[in-house]
Amino acid sequence: MKHIRLKLFIAIAIAAVLGAASIAGAWGSSGRFTESLTSYQEVPALSTPGVGEFHARINHNATEIQYQLTFSNLESNATQAHIHFENPTNSGGIVAFLCTNVGGGPPGTQPCPVAGGTITGTLRAADVGNGAAAQGIAAGEFTEFVNAIRAGATYVNVHSVTRPAGEIRAQLENEEHHHSFWG
Repeated sequence: MKHIRLKLFIAIAIAAVLGAASIAGAWGSSGRFTESLTSYQEVPALSTPGVGEFHARINHNATEIQYQLTFSNLESNATQAHIHFENPTNSGGIVAFLCTNVGGGPPGTQPCPVAGGTITGTLRAADVGNGAAAQGIAAGEFTEFVNAIRAGATYVNVHSVTRPAGEIRAQLENEEHHHSFWG
């Protein structure tokens, strides 16, 4: 009877560990991102005083992304911020708007803090635009967008008046070695 209880205890303990690992995996490194934006990551690289941080979390079902973008010290007023689809050495199409002061975003896109600040939001399938359709991510293709993020093939870009192609940028990469902003 002792051995049966011991085996049962071990089985329950193993099940608990596997269950916890499964939950951690759903919100783990493939779902959380913390990136520092600098002008040095722009293509071509720039040297400006602008800096920023982007924190994001993909939910368990990969149906939405919660984000926070903070930036400051741009050379001029911010005009817009997006997530683009492309590798670190190139510029790519806009997949989702984070904010805009010049229009062009989908209805409901929030304004950017012109002198810097913080914005937060949630991205869903309706927020995926057609800007990267030629690269294979069409409007509404949220799963493709999430796959691109998890593959490290997207970047956050903050554009300004004097740097319309982008002033600060950060490639989104799986968070394996960073401290998680979301707890």
